[in-house]
Amino acid sequence: MSSERAILHSDLNSFYASVEIMLNPSLKGKAVAVCGSTETRHGIVLAKSDPAKKAGVKTGMANWEARRLCRNLIMVPPQYDQYLKYSRLTRSIYERYTDLVEPFGMDECWLDVTASRNLGAPAEIAEQIRARVRDELGLTVSIGVSFNKIFAKLGSDMKKPDAVTEITRENFREKIWPLPCSELLYCGPATTRKLAVYGIRTIGDLAGANPLLLKQLLGVNGLALWTYACGSDQSRVMPKDFVSPIKSVGHGITCTADLENNDMVFRVMLELSQDVGRRLRLHGLSAKGVQVYVRSGDLSGFQYQCRLPLKTQLPHEIAAAGFRVFKERYRWYKKVRAICIRAVDLTPKDAPEQLSIFGSAARHEKRERMQDAVENIRARFGRKAITCAALLGDLKMPCDGRDSVKMPGLMYR
Repeated sequence: MSSERAILHSDLNSFYASVEIMLNPSLKGKAVAVCGSTETRHGIVLAKSDPAKKAGVKTGMANWEARRLCRNLIMVPPQYDQYLKYSRLTRSIYERYTDLVEPFGMDECWLDVTASRNLGAPAEIAEQIRARVRDELGLTVSIGVSFNKIFAKLGSDMKKPDAVTEITRENFREKIWPLPCSELLYCGPATTRKLAVYGIRTIGDLAGANPLLLKQLLGVNGLALWTYACGSDQSRVMPKDFVSPIKSVGHGITCTADLENNDMVFRVMLELSQDVGRRLRLHGLSAKGVQVYVRSGDLSGFQYQCRLPLKTQLPHEIAAAGFRVFKERYRWYKKVRAICIRAVDLTPKDAPEQLSIFGSAARHEKRERMQDAVENIRARFGRKAITCAALLGDLKMPCDGRDSVKMPGLMYR
């Protein structure tokens, strides 16, 4: 691999659970699960120790189900400040070898060590990192070593915990191609099912498929997956101070009681949109579209999206657009358990825009000036100093500038 790029993918093993065990050694060797709060209906397993995994506990499983599978399971609440701390400490170890360190979540990173060969061969550097993380932090990592990011990620998943796996140009067909397509990055359940209809079940099948067929089936994502399967990915590892462009801004919540009607849903959307609008203003962005994700009481998920007549960062306009598409598309066969509203198709606030005949620019500018005043008050006296009247009680407020709805009391935290 001397003339190849040298890419590592390092994955902290059972990260949340490992940090909890490291902070409380009495948990070592026991079945431990880091879980959300059952009382606030966030009661799912976020991470689990190896004994809990062997008992059948899975990430994303409901707390009660995990307890049923593992009677001696010890459930602990998450300590996100500690996880952030140890994530930063781990990255500081990576940065001793290269400044090309690209995070992929809190517990995973890619490293480009092509220019670090004076410190050893890529696999030797991986072994050094693995030992230092274990000795200095009391945590373990699994590291994949390869000539591109995709195969390095697959390598880190092959041996867990506390292991190094090297995938080369000479052995990737033997090691990678027999794996199911679902193991490949960005090949989710829906894509896997669509590929299976055409007999494409393994990464090798994907590499041998006609790229024109894949493009027809999956669009540009199909061509990307074919490139990944063939080992031709050339995507860069970004430097440690790289900030990825913001593609969307959203906020979601699982309600403490199911929402029973449109009025309740609108109030939740309006409250969530306050944070979405604030973050858009913070980044100097406006949204040209709104996306809504709804989870019903039986945990089925639905996603809807719409365009906006004028780009906006106003919470009221974002909530109104999301509510309109929700009313048009959602069928009330089940109550609503969770909602996420997201501003999408972002553009700089000051970017020129073609005006639409369906939106009133003058009214929009007036609302922007009013929101400026609201944000100034909040900056001086706190975020709760001023809020929408509809969020205070059983009051009426316009929901899209034309009609109005009556809002019941909020049923979430």
